Amino acid sequence: MLRATYIRGPTIFRSLFVLPSLRFPPLRNMSHRPIQTLLNANEEWAQSVVKDTPDFFARSATCQNPKILWIGCSDSRVPESIITASKPGDIFVHRNVANQFHLHDDSALSVLSFAVKEIGVEHVVLVGHTNCGGAMACIEAAKVAATNPSTSTPLTRWLSPLTALVRSLDLSACSANEALNKVVEANIIKQVDNICKSEPITTAWADPLAKKVTVHGWMYDLAEGRIKELVVRDSQA
Repeated sequence: MLRATYIRGPTIFRSLFVLPSLRFPPLRNMSHRPIQTLLNANEEWAQSVVKDTPDFFARSATCQNPKILWIGCSDSRVPESIITASKPGDIFVHRNVANQFHLHDDSALSVLSFAVKEIGVEHVVLVGHTNCGGAMACIEAAKVAATNPSTSTPLTRWLSPLTALVRSLDLSACSANEALNKVVEANIIKQVDNICKSEPITTAWADPLAKKVTVHGWMYDLAEGRIKELVVRDSQA
């Protein structure tokens, strides 16, 4: 049974319906508050969806039919559904640090294969963003790698292709911000190229009976909240 609990905000009380089994006892542990906030917000959201569209979850539970696969960065400031005003079921998603698509990465390849071959998406969008921390790290790594190789970690290994890409760029005349934007854009284009070379895409493009799939490279501007399309590739390119 749901029961009401009242949580005091800055100036008002607000009524929240929370599953008792999911509630932490009040002030049991201050570190749990961010988790409780998420649980409370989820309950409010689910109730609002049911109020507006009573059969939404029942229909959503039966199948998914997204037309778009989003391959993006793990950065918390780039939540694909929110920045595109999308609903659950609209976008199939794969995210990782610095929006990479490595041709030897089974995780990314399995997502792409499932999206293209099983779900039948029509668009694959590779989305980078301004002020990318992964790109910043690779710029610094490229500067010091020759004289002071860094210790190998999961993160440095993951970003090593991007660090190599940074070394291939001429950034000598660029300001720090210009260099970062240049790296972010080059990274987006490189990952689009990788996607286009992958087996799921080459197979789809080679089959005249397969559903048309278009690959896009997008950049999201954190300071403006807007997406810019940098490149588009399809079977005719």
